Amino acid sequence: MPLFSAQKASFLLVLTASFHAAGLQGQAPRPEIISPQVKSAVDKGLTWLLKQQQPSGYFSEQKTDKKPQRGDMPSHSGAMTALAIMGLASVGHLPGDPTPEGQAAQKALRYIVDNVQPDENGYLGRSDRSRMYGHGIMTLMLTEMLGMSPDEETDKKVRSMTEKAIKLIIRAQQVPKSEANRGGWRYEPASSDSDISVSVWQLMSLRAAKNSGIEVPKEAIDNGIAYIKRSYRGERDSNGNLKQLEAAFSYEPYGGRQTFSTTSAGLLSLQVAGQYDAPEVLGSSNWLLKFPPEVNEPWFYYGCYYYAQGMYQRGGDHAATARQKTEQMLVGAQSAEGSWHPKNGNEKSAGPVYATSLALLSLSVYHHFLPIYQK
Repeated sequence: MPLFSAQKASFLLVLTASFHAAGLQGQAPRPEIISPQVKSAVDKGLTWLLKQQQPSGYFSEQKTDKKPQRGDMPSHSGAMTALAIMGLASVGHLPGDPTPEGQAAQKALRYIVDNVQPDENGYLGRSDRSRMYGHGIMTLMLTEMLGMSPDEETDKKVRSMTEKAIKLIIRAQQVPKSEANRGGWRYEPASSDSDISVSVWQLMSLRAAKNSGIEVPKEAIDNGIAYIKRSYRGERDSNGNLKQLEAAFSYEPYGGRQTFSTTSAGLLSLQVAGQYDAPEVLGSSNWLLKFPPEVNEPWFYYGCYYYAQGMYQRGGDHAATARQKTEQMLVGAQSAEGSWHPKNGNEKSAGPVYATSLALLSLSVYHHFLPIYQK
């Protein structure tokens, strides 16, 4: 179809360009070499993921013939399916491609536009009970898929859902909050507090929407950046200047746990928002270089996704070290059938579709297929 073909051709020209991070700017781009082990892991992961797609289009390891009803979806099925679509797209499989992966992505995208029922304010996280986490994940996916739909009708639905979802994110940010929580987001649109794990999805969605030509007020992104920076735990002098060369991001401003996952999330979200040389970016990437992740950490797969993408953007030794670490951990943790399984804490209940989608996103850094991660 003319709409799809023209936009996709333009998109693929961008996708195939080789991008380098901040530390490599000015140098001639060189092709990234994907090792046979990583290629095999990605191929096995894709094969397993496709087997988890249900007849109605969503992804779940729990098989069922029950047909979902619009507005009454299986729990978290919209958010998990959005992650799977991004996982497929991250290694080059777009909706409508004449491949099993492309057809699966097309079916999954239609599942979301046909079954997710936004409320009157555009809230996507109610239908599958994934709250603002799911809203941010689905919004980011829809924004990245603008113009990628296999037909004009689906693309119109994607655009309409995206525009309303972005407006919901902006309204939720404007809920009155304390100074510490101002500019961020939490579990519901009306939440009066914020945390970094919910906020990064919303901030990335805003930036992706702006990049796609959707109107996003500058102050919305600026306030989101300010919130993320308030979650940075580096010691400052009387003038507010950072005194440390490395520090972590915490779960909430001025407190909360400081982990590799919260630090990686803060790192990537600031870079996506254009803050490549911010002191918080330099310091958090140094902290991650000093305290690299391990597979047995809480929220490993969630954090690994941010870690791989964020450290790659940083460039130099940070990118090289993170690449080696990410590939070593994920290739070693993959099951024989090709899936990845979260093993710790609350992440364990999220299941293998979640972990496998995030593992694909982590291993696909060097393909440069999703626009949001391109500089």
